[in-house]
Parts: sequence; C-alpha cells; structure tokens
Amino acid sequence: MISIKSLAFAKYLNASTSLNWINANHKIDLVEEQLLNHILLMTFKGDDLLVGDLLVLWQFGSQATIHKRLKSLSTKGYVEFREGKLDGRKKLIYLTAKADKHFQKLSVYLNKALKELEIR
Repeated sequence: MISIKSLAFAKYLNASTSLNWINANHKIDLVEEQLLNHILLMTFKGDDLLVGDLLVLWQFGSQATIHKRLKSLSTKGYVEFREGKLDGRKKLIYLTAKADKHFQKLSVYLNKALKELEIR
C-alpha cells in the first residue's frame, strides 16, 4: 500500500514531468535534468562551475555523453558558456533565465504537493 506521503511525491513527479510535454520543443531528458539540477546546486553553493568539472562526473555518463548533453542544454537555452576570467580556454557554465523559470515551476509543483500533504 502506498502512503499519503508517497502519493504527494508522485503528484509532484507527475506535475514535473508534464513540463516536458508543455515545452515539447525544448524537452530535456533525464540526464539533462540531472545535470541541470547539479549545476543549480553548485551555483547555489556559490562555486564557479567549469565544463571540465562536469566531464569527470561518471554518474552522468561518459565525457562524450556529458558534453553532448551540455551542448543540448545550451541549444535549448537552459545554460550558457562563458570564457574563464583567468584562462579563456576554460569554459564556465551558467544557468539562464529559462532555467530559473524551469526551477520556479518545479518549486510551485513541490509546494503544492507539500501543501496537499499538510492538509491530510
């Protein structure tokens, strides 16, 4: 039997996956979503994030896979690359306004699921 707490999370997951249906032209896959989440966490910590920092994270796939997904996120408008201040060969990754809007929508869905849990 699934608990009410699990149902709230399931509703959140359902709502969050609907974002991809709404934005079909800019749909992001699971690996891209995980990369985006990781970039958000690193940004939240205040760390500068280099492309090279992500390429060594094996949980997202091979270096080629990660590079391809980062390029896809850039093409879709979720991240942008800028040259490093000290070394122009290094590329820093930044979230865009579109990514911020994406996370705001997810936050709304999460808050709705939590409120529903409080009511019960």
